[in-house]
Amino acid sequence: HLSEGNEQASRALEFIRNHLEADPNAHIVVVGHAAGVDFLMKGAKTAKGNAYAPMVDDFDFEGVKFRVCEITLRERGLRRDQFVKQASFVPSGVAEIARLQSAEGYAYIKP
Repeated sequence: HLSEGNEQASRALEFIRNHLEADPNAHIVVVGHAAGVDFLMKGAKTAKGNAYAPMVDDFDFEGVKFRVCEITLRERGLRRDQFVKQASFVPSGVAEIARLQSAEGYAYIKP
């Protein structure tokens, strides 16, 4: 669950790498809303100037899913075409988190 911007996203991607090292078969879904969607935007970079897109692409190849809140898009005036191709869109990020936990048995982690 990402909602706080690129610093949190960088931390989360590091945690995901560690998680997959320990459990390569883990099913991981990253849900972003508010500022937590910024790292999935085309051209987004870390504080060190590294592009997020290659990291997201690598994780996508490993089965990690990235979901973006459409309420955030509406509230911030963003468009789907501003996001990397690995991003999928859900009506509400918070509702998606609840659905994943209740209907699919996912654990909740917020870095």
